[in-house]
Amino acid sequence: MTGLDPLSPLVLDVRSLQRAPGSMVTVTRDAPAPAGLGVAMARVPEGSPIDLDLRLESVLEGVLVSGTADLQIAAECSRCLDPVEWQQEFDLTELFRYPATDARGAVVVEEDESDDPLPVLVDDLIDLEPTLRDAVVLDLPLAPLCREDCLGLCSECGARLEDDPQHAHDTIDPRWAALAALNEPDAP
Repeated sequence: MTGLDPLSPLVLDVRSLQRAPGSMVTVTRDAPAPAGLGVAMARVPEGSPIDLDLRLESVLEGVLVSGTADLQIAAECSRCLDPVEWQQEFDLTELFRYPATDARGAVVVEEDESDDPLPVLVDDLIDLEPTLRDAVVLDLPLAPLCREDCLGLCSECGARLEDDPQHAHDTIDPRWAALAALNEPDAP
């Protein structure tokens, strides 16, 4: 395992809990958003502020982190492609387990064969970035809308249907084009 940077805004020091089950601390902090936090049409702008309001509880297995992260979301409407922004609060809950130790208290490396292993504390530090990424990315809309009744764009020419709701094209299905020629008067 690589060491974590204790000065990183998304790394929390839990030494004050002293591995005593039942002890608890609250953490309120602002941190800049990491890069790549989002999906195709909705994302958290890199460096935008994240307001964290967390509760760290020492339990027998490790440290339970619960709380909220308030973020600014920037997206594109999936119908009209207009930019959309909103503030959203995400719930965070994760158990960070203590590293396995032997009878002397020395850390031992164990193979975790579960499908979804719990994150491990590293030198009494917790890295919140993967937990934040999981909470945000799983909760962002895949097809955000500027409004529920957004008309979108014309599929033929790309014109905004919002500007001209009666927008229509006089196109004839090519399978009927021969019949349309019968309706036209003969040219001299």
